[in-house]
Amino acid sequence: MLPADSHVHSQWSWDALHGSMEATCERAVELGVPAVTFTDHADLTPWTVTEVPEAWQTFVHGGILTPPALDLDGYLASLEHCRERFPDLRILSGVELSDPHWHPESVQKILGAAEFDLVISAVHSMTTVSGVGEVSLAYDDRPAADVVREYLAETLRMIEQYDGFDVLAHLDYPLRYWPAGEPGVVEEEFRAVLRALAAGGKALEINTKVPLSPQILRWWHAEGGAAVTFGSDAHEAGVLARGFAEASAIAEGCGFRPGVTPWSPWVRS
Repeated sequence: MLPADSHVHSQWSWDALHGSMEATCERAVELGVPAVTFTDHADLTPWTVTEVPEAWQTFVHGGILTPPALDLDGYLASLEHCRERFPDLRILSGVELSDPHWHPESVQKILGAAEFDLVISAVHSMTTVSGVGEVSLAYDDRPAADVVREYLAETLRMIEQYDGFDVLAHLDYPLRYWPAGEPGVVEEEFRAVLRALAAGGKALEINTKVPLSPQILRWWHAEGGAAVTFGSDAHEAGVLARGFAEASAIAEGCGFRPGVTPWSPWVRS
């Protein structure tokens, strides 16, 4: 059995142009995925942008993209519809918080409006040459290793300043834009984040959009990490649970095993 997919987006994520909660549930049943958690975006940081897809132009004013608020009523109604249609699939509620330590009041309002089964969190924003923007733009004006160090330092601040999440999503996010980079170049910075995450009792996500380096997973185990989850970061149904067979084999090789239920985090062996 494949692991549960604990990081999935639907049409209620503003950036999921082809997202569909219903189609994703259909795909999960086809694949035999035991559970899905719809962690739609709560992105709270306005971004300086230079170029965006046409569908996002409505969110851009004066070169600043302001993500729309998550429509919780629509999201929750879709969730209930899918639970009724797919009674044999475990469908969990969730949210992905972006830069929550920068927006404590807004985050508190979101989490107070719904009882989510899972809260995942990550840094998505950095200072770029044009202003605060998406992480990839930071590579335009500084060495790649420095970008990764700055990202990890901000992630460490997030962990230290905000405790209201369950899982750290895609710790290796900046490596998506540095394909030739090796995590070992910034090992100490990665380990510092992992130590703080373990001390806080959080889980680490194995995000398969760009497969997580086994080295980072070994560091997580060595630093006392107790649990991992698996997330495809799917923004459309066709890529649900991508790479999960390989990722679960790597997780087992790094000292983790399935939890008490098919939708539980994997735990230390």
